[in-house]
This record gives sequence, structure tokens and C-alpha cells, in this order.
Amino acid sequence: MILSDKTIEEKIGTGEITIDPLTPGQIQPASVDMRLGRHFLKIDENSITGMSLDQPATYVEFERDKIVIPPNSFLLATTAEYISIADNLTAFVEGRSSIGRMGLFIQNAGWVDPGFEGQITLELFNANRVPIELTAGRRICQLVFAQMDQTSQTPYRGKYQGQTNAVQSRVFLDDELNPVK
Repeated sequence: MILSDKTIEEKIGTGEITIDPLTPGQIQPASVDMRLGRHFLKIDENSITGMSLDQPATYVEFERDKIVIPPNSFLLATTAEYISIADNLTAFVEGRSSIGRMGLFIQNAGWVDPGFEGQITLELFNANRVPIELTAGRRICQLVFAQMDQTSQTPYRGKYQGQTNAVQSRVFLDDELNPVK
């Protein structure tokens, strides 16, 4: 069940959802708008020959109030807000329609697991043929919350728990249960 604005406000009141900072205008009819933070990561294209799932990549890290994303470019960003959600809730990260209409694709793998806490790392891709300028503090995406049918037996306590700022892929830390032989 997708949560309405009224239910989101109730769950913020009970502490089942925390969003810090939060202004009243961010709560929409069935979502909460999230704002772009100031921290960014981009692949250090000049120091690597490729990427692997087995090794960390080399990134350039920077903070800015304004960022320009060139055409066909990928960038990791963060939300300005730090969130936490209860073990019986989940959330979807969705791009805002107005931003998507500019050719900017936004996601974070699209899903926030029950029990997650931290800033949300956003994966930004400019699919347009012209650069797109973004400003920190502007609404960039939205969280759509859903009530689970019951509390998760194994809420999220993974490698991104408590993250702040944009965080690179940590896929190299995965323990594969059944490697292909």
C-alpha cells in the first residue's frame, strides 16, 4: 500500500519515518520530495582503464553548489536529507517528472530497503544532447513510501547503512553465495 501525505506525516510523528531536514512543502500527495545535496562523485576517467565488480573504482570527489552534467555523462550525487525508515516500510526513489522532461535520469537502484538509514546516493545520467545545470537544495527526486504486509525478518543492515554523502559502489564487498564455476 502506497502511503498518502496524511499517513506519511503520521509516521514522521511516530518516528517510523525520519527525514532531516524536512520542510512542509516537501510532502506531496503520495511522496516526499528530496533535495539535491552538495557532494558528488565521478569516475576518474583519466586514471583507470575500466571497471570491475571485484575492485573499487577510482572516483573524483567534490562539493559544489552548482554542477553541470555534460551530455551522456554519469555522476553520483546525494540527497540533502538523511532518512531512516522502520522495518515494516519500504520506499521507491523516483525522478520528478519535471526533471525527467529535461533528459535527466535519476535513481538509486530505485529501492530503499526496510530499516535503511542514511543519505540516499543518487545515480544521475544526462541523456540529453546539451549540458544540464543543477543547483544544490533544489528538489531533484521523490520518495514514495509503502507499507509492507508485515515487519521484515531481515531489515537492511548492509554495506550502505548510515551512509553520508554520495557513496561509490561497494559491489566488491559482496559475498557471492553461489559463484559460477
